[in-house]
Amino acid sequence: MRKSDKSIHRICIAKIKRSTMKPYDFKWATFYENNSKILFQHYPFELHDEELIICSIIIDSDNFSILTTRKLITNENGTLHFGSLINAKNQLYGEFKSKDEDFTFGKVELEDGEILKYFIETRRGSMIMVQGVKTSIDIQKRTEKQVEKVANIYNNKIGKLLNDD
Repeated sequence: MRKSDKSIHRICIAKIKRSTMKPYDFKWATFYENNSKILFQHYPFELHDEELIICSIIIDSDNFSILTTRKLITNENGTLHFGSLINAKNQLYGEFKSKDEDFTFGKVELEDGEILKYFIETRRGSMIMVQGVKTSIDIQKRTEKQVEKVANIYNNKIGKLLNDD
């Protein structure tokens, strides 16, 4: 059974926020708490009606990775690659703590065995893509009831955190 895009989005955003140090002002990486499709309307891919954008790292128009509630999209040197994270497996997160490089590549193995690379901003900004992709893959293994329960727990925790600020 397919999880709702809203549930996947809520859980991934909550996990990213819990794992990422404030302030969230990174060079390229960002996450999207609200519907952000309009920001990507001129990009070389299409999104389904209910599909939501979770996070991205946009270096330039030829080099970016975008995680949605349905797929991972990477444009590397102008070549577009994408795939569903259903039954995908995390591979590597690259050298995301590197002090010398501004970005690295993570990798996931898709259900068909293909390896899909994605950009990760190094240092503090790394947790946006790392946790977004990891959480999205983990969610695919859960039942709909489990996803809704976790989404409600995360929403309550985030609500408390926002009220404490």
